[in-house]
Amino acid sequence: MGGQRLTALLFLAFLFHSPSSAMPGKKTKHHHPCKSLVLYFHDIIYNGKNSKNATAAIVGAPAWANKTILAGQNHFGDLVIFDDPITLDNNLHSKPVGRAQGFYLYDKKEIFTAWLGFSFVLNSTDHKGTINFAGADPLMNKTRDISVIGGTGDFFMTRGIATVMTDAFEGEVYFRLRVDINLYECW
Repeated sequence: MGGQRLTALLFLAFLFHSPSSAMPGKKTKHHHPCKSLVLYFHDIIYNGKNSKNATAAIVGAPAWANKTILAGQNHFGDLVIFDDPITLDNNLHSKPVGRAQGFYLYDKKEIFTAWLGFSFVLNSTDHKGTINFAGADPLMNKTRDISVIGGTGDFFMTRGIATVMTDAFEGEVYFRLRVDINLYECW
């Protein structure tokens, strides 16, 4: 009698913990983006000579470094603030649709990596508002995912994932990022 009870209990536990496809009337969710965008932002770091064109500046540096040249050891300890143009294509001279504003800090000596916190401030005929991003950026990976953590205007309270790719770079003064944004919560 005890073995039958144990078998029945195990069977019921299996039913309640089985995948939702095995339970009648229960549907699995398929997540698809409610909005997708591809944008580029262009970062020109101040190097002591390019103040007219610079869109970013080193505002914090380790004791052994300075604020016009990124530190050695994978730029560890550098904090950069930026106000970069955003374009719809990879041409720096295209008409900007907004600004990328925020910071990145290089947070490891052993590996070339950074941590990002920034907003896309969009003000074009197609989009008005902000999209806010935060996350780790392991720069040596071809693609990196960072979190979309909110927004305003056309992107009110949005959330999703942005896949970031280094599209181009010129030494340690200029880089361009392609940002594929997939929003999964849209209001």
